[in-house]
Amino acid sequence: MFEEQATKVKITSVVILVGMSSMLAAIVTDHWAVLSPRVEKLNATCEAAHFGLWRLCKKSIFIVKEDPQGKGCGPISLPGAKNCSYFKHFTSGEEAEVFEVKTQKEYNISAAAIAIFSLFFMILGTLCVIFSFGKGRDYLLRPAGMFFAFAGLCIVISVEVMRQSVKRMIDSDETIWIEYYYSWSFTCACAAFTLLILSGVVLLLISMPHMPRNPWETCMDAEPDTLD
Repeated sequence: MFEEQATKVKITSVVILVGMSSMLAAIVTDHWAVLSPRVEKLNATCEAAHFGLWRLCKKSIFIVKEDPQGKGCGPISLPGAKNCSYFKHFTSGEEAEVFEVKTQKEYNISAAAIAIFSLFFMILGTLCVIFSFGKGRDYLLRPAGMFFAFAGLCIVISVEVMRQSVKRMIDSDETIWIEYYYSWSFTCACAAFTLLILSGVVLLLISMPHMPRNPWETCMDAEPDTLD
């Protein structure tokens, strides 16, 4: 690998590291979306919720004054009794009695599985980048770029599945929540797929063969034909 090429790969690797960190933060946290019921009166308790790929958390908040941001019951950072329940993606059991948990389980199985595929692609891409610094192994940059691009696409799909999950929760007549907003875990996922897809494209461009700067450069480098 040429020195200039290695410098570009190192800079791109820093961006990839930021993207991977954002994705890991999104996967392990449960603040993808915050759901809120209608607040009928003040000086009363309302139940807001936030969820991620693995669990749904409900929080009872005592409302003294209206939320200045107009997000109903909240903000979610206010103190209150908290109750979290995991979706139990890969375990069998009785059907959930609470509609929101049942609904989230249907969607989150898909979103979590796709996120795991994204992690798998990120690991493969990282290994390819590491080994590409060896002598004569710069060809590994091409599969590395493809793996990171695939990881970014998986995250896009996972984000869209979660968006559909939120929409179904809000539209259902069986839930108390009528308002929602996407929180910082969702932002981390969006930042992750943007950085990973762009980094994958950059690695593919770096791995491309050198193009001649001048139209006559290729002709001048060619060996002259010998006459028999």
